[in-house]
Amino acid sequence: MAWNSVPLHITYEVVGWLVFTLWSISFYPQVILNYRRKSVVGLNFDFEVLNLTKHTCYLIYNASLYFSSTVQKQYKDKYGQDEMIPVAANDVAFSSHAVLLTAFTIFQIAIYERRNQKVSKIACGILFVAWSLAGICFFIALSNHHWLWLLSILSGIQVFMTVIKYLPQAVMNFERKSTEGWSIGNILLDFSGSIGNYCQMVIQSIDQGSWANFLGDIGKLMISLVSVLYNILFMVQHYILYRPKKVSNSETVPPKVVNQSNMSPNKPVVKIVEDSV
Repeated sequence: MAWNSVPLHITYEVVGWLVFTLWSISFYPQVILNYRRKSVVGLNFDFEVLNLTKHTCYLIYNASLYFSSTVQKQYKDKYGQDEMIPVAANDVAFSSHAVLLTAFTIFQIAIYERRNQKVSKIACGILFVAWSLAGICFFIALSNHHWLWLLSILSGIQVFMTVIKYLPQAVMNFERKSTEGWSIGNILLDFSGSIGNYCQMVIQSIDQGSWANFLGDIGKLMISLVSVLYNILFMVQHYILYRPKKVSNSETVPPKVVNQSNMSPNKPVVKIVEDSV
């Protein structure tokens, strides 16, 4: 379906790639923080493995709806022949990048200091159920070629993962009374990208005179909403509840000045004594 307004189309594309940039860059503050610290202490492992499943489902959904003519036909048959496909090129690019960066973060978890942190049994159980459900639905869809239905299941899984993936990190911050090891840069960029994502969907709706794209891509709608709510929570934790302690400019204790008057009766000698750290 063609755009009705060229300015709105251009705005849609600009906002879309801006969202892609914000969301893509949001992965790097955590990766850089892990590299600098050579440690992943403070980063919740459940969050990362659940996040990988979420982005994998999102990638399958976006790539299928963007590239497959069969899936596109099924989408139009369901929502209307005049409806525009709600997935843009930037959605596919972002989800591909997200899978790679999340996998790399998990690689960092494997090689850097992690103390006694590990993936919980609850998270492992959730992943097993999620992928088992996806596998069963795949074979059901294979028999009747209901691929759009399968994608709706994957979309539901990714929404569920988005709802629960932040909880382990939020609880960990609460228990530690600290956000150390958890990058706030990731949160700020993710928050900005989620707001931009809503703007992009609104622009498409205004041009088409229909809000069907919100229903047609309910996963994209819900993950942005959930992300915004959790991002606000993390910002409250970082900037209000558990504000980082200020670090002194010097890592050593300032030297003391001791007057050794017994060393010279006329001119006292000043000796610098440094305290051990």
